[in-house]
Amino acid sequence: MRIITLNLNGIRSAANKGFYPWLQQMQPDIICLQELKAQADNLTEEMQAPAGYHAHFHYAEKKGYSGVGIYSKHKPDEVIVGLGIPDIDREGRYIECRFGKRAVISLYLPSGSSGDERQAYKFSVMKRFMTHLEKLISTDFEVIICGDWNIAHQEMDLKNFKGNKKNSGFLPEERAWMTDLFNRVGWVDVYRKIHPDKTEEAYTWWSNRGQAWAKNVGWRIDYQIATPGIAHQAQEATVFKDERFSDHAPLVIDYHL
Repeated sequence: MRIITLNLNGIRSAANKGFYPWLQQMQPDIICLQELKAQADNLTEEMQAPAGYHAHFHYAEKKGYSGVGIYSKHKPDEVIVGLGIPDIDREGRYIECRFGKRAVISLYLPSGSSGDERQAYKFSVMKRFMTHLEKLISTDFEVIICGDWNIAHQEMDLKNFKGNKKNSGFLPEERAWMTDLFNRVGWVDVYRKIHPDKTEEAYTWWSNRGQAWAKNVGWRIDYQIATPGIAHQAQEATVFKDERFSDHAPLVIDYHL
């Protein structure tokens, strides 16, 4: 089973850059999308239902902002839109599709890079989402959470770690939260399970400033984080860089299921 996660930085922009032909070429069983930056009435027929796929979305209330989605070859048994927390759900950050006793989630955690107010909100979301993650792992579902977590966990997960220790996305509190997620709660960083030592090849996001892409000054902030059972079925994990659809790159993981 092939699962892909990609922050589109605008579904219409990604479409114009060849995203949909690439999707048909890659033929994932499931692809999780973040940062749609669109509402339902902005989507073409192809965006609403690519050939061979069922589509489900969680739009932000604010136009041109946030939003997540999932395309799946098989129709889900159940779709859960939002966390049931109004201020988070208004921003369109969570959608979950259930297939039997497996669940796949598309997640877009907030960025705090625009200032102190948004960083405080990011911490608030992280605290409340941790409660959800603790409950989710205690169910009898095998779960894969795909998305832009907006946190680089370890020093190897970004090129310039020394210069970013006081910046959102690499703050000590953010990194500790993610360590707690793995060590105490028991979730598994699937890419790191397969590639414990990779650095540059693991980056999934590059700033649009200072030729970051050309110089590969990147960050690994897009993850597939899973319950242990399904995580151990992962066989291959790659970051696709041959084409660019946004400032993020697709994370592709193949599971033996």
